[in-house]
Amino acid sequence: MLSKKITKEELLIVTAAREIKDHDVCVLGVGMPILAGALAKHTHAPAAVLLMESGIVDFEPVVLPINVADATCTRGYGYATDLFSVFTAITYAGYVNKAFLGVGQIDKYGNINTSYLGMPPEAQRITAAGGAPEFYAYARETILTMKGKGFVEKLPYRTSAGFMGGGDERERSGRYTPGSGPSVLITSKGIFKFHKETKEMYLDALFPGITMDDVRADIPWDLQVADKIQSFPVPDDEEIDFLRRFSPPSSFPNQVATQLSLEHFRRQAMAETLK
Repeated sequence: MLSKKITKEELLIVTAAREIKDHDVCVLGVGMPILAGALAKHTHAPAAVLLMESGIVDFEPVVLPINVADATCTRGYGYATDLFSVFTAITYAGYVNKAFLGVGQIDKYGNINTSYLGMPPEAQRITAAGGAPEFYAYARETILTMKGKGFVEKLPYRTSAGFMGGGDERERSGRYTPGSGPSVLITSKGIFKFHKETKEMYLDALFPGITMDDVRADIPWDLQVADKIQSFPVPDDEEIDFLRRFSPPSSFPNQVATQLSLEHFRRQAMAETLK
């Protein structure tokens, strides 16, 4: 049950969090994936095992980390290992159920670019690959999130392979965990899934207030659509209350969050001056 107004940012985080189930082993990137993991662990998936590529395993976030090696963000963790072991003894060995990855650009088969916009040497560097190629290759399932309008017909640079050219090409390559690949892409306009056989992306749900034309305007190919368009999940008060305690700025657009933070610091400084 929800008794308060929510923001677009909160709805997106809750939608991502609902993808995590109890007892899942999830590797998380910084940003929305950590927010989703923290929310899931606090609410419906307390036994989920969260880890970051730096080697912090089975942690419970207490604040939003500033990078994947920020151990101070946790309330404790099961154990710590090294980056190499996360890729080999955990991910490659098949222990990761789900990977949460942010996307810079994506094509219709879920191939992603998180490295460059354009082609080197003129290309603009974005977030870089990090552990994305390994996690995308070996996690049994990958949930993708994308903030911008990153749909492209052809990637200028492929950081990580999704379903490659579609169909069973990923399986036939023999390079990846059988049955793995992207399962869902969550954006501020809709939720996209991948056809069971063709592996082509299709629209499954519309964000509140968004029309089909709004979505199609961002996509350079003939987008496939589910027979029945779904709705985004409805958050409840517990989820929203937790998010606003855990990371208040994350509940608002960047500009609003910055203004609120500055106002908070201003009030703190004024209070110190009056003492």
